[in-house]
Amino acid sequence: MNRALFRCSLVALAAALSVVSAFAKEDAAKPASIASVNGKPIPKIRADALVAAQTAQGQPDSDDLRKAVREELVRREIISQEAQKKGLDKKANIQGQMDLARQSVLINAYLGEYLRTHPVSEDALKKEYENIKLQLGDKEFKARHILVEKEDDARDIIAKLRKGEKFEDLAKQSKDPGSKDRGGDLGWAAPSSYVKPFSEAMMKLERGKFTETPVKTDFGFHVILLEDSRELKLPAMDEAKPQLAQRLQQQMVEKHVMELLGKSKVE
Repeated sequence: MNRALFRCSLVALAAALSVVSAFAKEDAAKPASIASVNGKPIPKIRADALVAAQTAQGQPDSDDLRKAVREELVRREIISQEAQKKGLDKKANIQGQMDLARQSVLINAYLGEYLRTHPVSEDALKKEYENIKLQLGDKEFKARHILVEKEDDARDIIAKLRKGEKFEDLAKQSKDPGSKDRGGDLGWAAPSSYVKPFSEAMMKLERGKFTETPVKTDFGFHVILLEDSRELKLPAMDEAKPQLAQRLQQQMVEKHVMELLGKSKVE
């Protein structure tokens, strides 16, 4: 869990980071095509776009790839023509989906261009790395906990622990679905991974000890057992650079979008 802050699942940003190919300019009077279906040509730029999407995922550009792309585009064109014969392209809900697809392409292109022209500097990466190190601290802890709704229930659990009952057995009544079946085990984590009252109580414990009074958080009341602690080892900056860059790029995009919203008239 100590590496969690270095991993960003960037759903909105993932599309913005996709490769946007620069297609060759074709003669406007006679655009290049790769095939024709029932007299309708399939533009070469459509094939270029699909090839770029495949190579962006690591597939090498080759004759076999371009042949497969041509076959795929021919199949798409055939089915598309059949859909138009049935008038599906005139239906309002279909037109709405087509509009959204076109809008998504434009958004991805814009954000991709914005990130290309606003690269993350080395100094910014170093600063972000140091900020995360400071936030995580220099230790991580292996703890267990039992979460209940009522303080009296937490006190009852503490009383049973004092009598020698096993923490793992009592954890079965925990309200935390992520740890109750593992005996309350939370694994190794930095204090910053938890809400403040929890982390403060955990760090005060001696190894092998549990909290003598219930710990209240927004989730309920906790009984915490500290199993061990150790020095926190973070990945080297060079190893973390891709995740750091994504994190900063996400922040840049969010800030830029908010700026655009501020300049726009929305009624």
